[in-house]
Amino acid sequence: MKKETDKNFLTLQPVPKTIVSVRDKNGRNNALVVGFAANVSLDPAMVMVGIVPSRFSHHMVKENPCFVVNLPAKNFNKEYAYLGSKSGVDGDKFAALDLKWEDGKYVNAPVLTDCPVSIECSVVESIMPGTHELFIGKIETVHVEEEYLDANGNILWDKIDLL
Repeated sequence: MKKETDKNFLTLQPVPKTIVSVRDKNGRNNALVVGFAANVSLDPAMVMVGIVPSRFSHHMVKENPCFVVNLPAKNFNKEYAYLGSKSGVDGDKFAALDLKWEDGKYVNAPVLTDCPVSIECSVVESIMPGTHELFIGKIETVHVEEEYLDANGNILWDKIDLL
């Protein structure tokens, strides 16, 4: 028999392991682990990421309304842990980790090239329903390592060893 609980916790599991990379108006890059990320629309294709306003990267998305959602492989665990535990206030996380990146093709934000999937997004809307500001981003392009694509350009998710 099922029981009810009145505890406040994240009920949708598993939560995807995502790293959001951003750039401020002066060209400084940052990346952070985001616990709230989801698909929100198929046509147009859009995703959402939630960032607490007190986080260092929040102002970057507000002043440069775009971001990249990077999906790390399991071999990126050390970097993921660092990006989720350190703040950009304390220093350049890209330099500290010697992160490999390239400029986005369609958005003014860095793409983490060691992640097998990276999704460039332009912010179309944001809402503040609670603790996190939810940035809804229109997907501009998706970068996928070639070995994870079939002949029709579909992503072979079962082949990617995501974190």
